[in-house]
Amino acid sequence: MKEKVLPKKFHAEGCPLLRVLDLCKRFGDKTVLDGVWLEVWRGSVFTVLGSSGAGKSVLLKCIAGVEKPDCGVVEFYGEKLDFRRRSHRQEFRRRCSFLFQGNALFDSLTAVENVGLPLEQTTRLSDGEIRRRSLAALEQLDLLEHSNHFPSQLSGGMQKRLALARALVTQPEMVFFDEPTAGLDPLRRNAVFGMIAKYRMQFGFTAVVVTHDVQEALITSDYVALLEHGRIRFSGTPQEFHESELPVVVSFRESTAALRNLLVAIQAGEHISPDEEE
Repeated sequence: MKEKVLPKKFHAEGCPLLRVLDLCKRFGDKTVLDGVWLEVWRGSVFTVLGSSGAGKSVLLKCIAGVEKPDCGVVEFYGEKLDFRRRSHRQEFRRRCSFLFQGNALFDSLTAVENVGLPLEQTTRLSDGEIRRRSLAALEQLDLLEHSNHFPSQLSGGMQKRLALARALVTQPEMVFFDEPTAGLDPLRRNAVFGMIAKYRMQFGFTAVVVTHDVQEALITSDYVALLEHGRIRFSGTPQEFHESELPVVVSFRESTAALRNLLVAIQAGEHISPDEEE
């Protein structure tokens, strides 16, 4: 029997591009995801916020098929993803890209060779066509003159753009960003979020981002969700996040203000209990 492939169009108007239903993931006795529900709309920047260790990256990997969830459903264009089906794996990976933490570039390959890898893995294009498309992707991200450079010869910002060029060379409908600003200073964090917003508009992809950078995410996202203790505690627009009175949202949103108050108290010589330090 011929395998069923993923649909090219929505089944109905208003259907989310991606839907996650009751997703669970455990590692031994530790429950990381405990019934996650969320919807991602086409053309949006959807950001999942959460503290370090909240399970954001695990959620992203389960959605993208990198990790296998213990239960739950992931739908793409209204169709349940089943990565046991070869057709689903190939089609989903052709239409979606993953930008890993730390960029995951290959040091032994030049910039153009790094960009061409997804085309080699997911298409039957000729070597010449792969190189043409790779150079075009580098040009669109202002990296053409560095096409024969190795990652170690590029600045941190260029490496991030190179990783994005590799993610976009297949012209994906959705790009997953796993902690894209991890380890970066504030100026570089701003640059990365600006890059996501700019190229989302230029290329028209849907972006799913996981991060703990609250302020930058709220400025650049269309929708945000807050993942805490394995569950989505909030999902809505940045404005709704700002206005929410849910204690978990207030605590997360005002963490910067709490740190400021703590520093003021320390400078004033007040006694700070261990609980307040935490």
